[in-house]
Amino acid sequence: MKTYVAKPSEIKKNHYVVDANGLVLGRMATEIAKLLRGKHKPIYTPNMDCGDDIIVINAEKVKLTGKKDANKTYYRHTGYPGGLKSQKASDILEGKNPEKVVKLAIKRMIPNNPLGRKQLKNLKVYKGTEFPESEKKIETLNLTKK
Repeated sequence: MKTYVAKPSEIKKNHYVVDANGLVLGRMATEIAKLLRGKHKPIYTPNMDCGDDIIVINAEKVKLTGKKDANKTYYRHTGYPGGLKSQKASDILEGKNPEKVVKLAIKRMIPNNPLGRKQLKNLKVYKGTEFPESEKKIETLNLTKK
């Protein structure tokens, strides 16, 4: 029996909207990462972009369990000596870019290679319920609150 390998012409992309209101960040991110990679499809091929396009709305209303909102720290570096910057998750969620927390959680669950970067471009994260009109012809994906 031979292993099935999908051809680019056979790959059909679906479009989904995920409402992050009240969802736990990690559980939501794992489901979205699985959809972005295409692992839920029977034609999944590891070296092809088989994944779907995902839009996440209400990114500022995502839940962090336990004391993660106060204790979880995100680090970045400016590129200059001594330029390590840190920010708490609660500060980011209350700031002007709360979608950064959701995007980073999903990004860290996708491989760090050229294919992973291509798949991450299929993810759009918005704070609030409004997103561009051109993306409104999509079905809503219901990730339940557990």
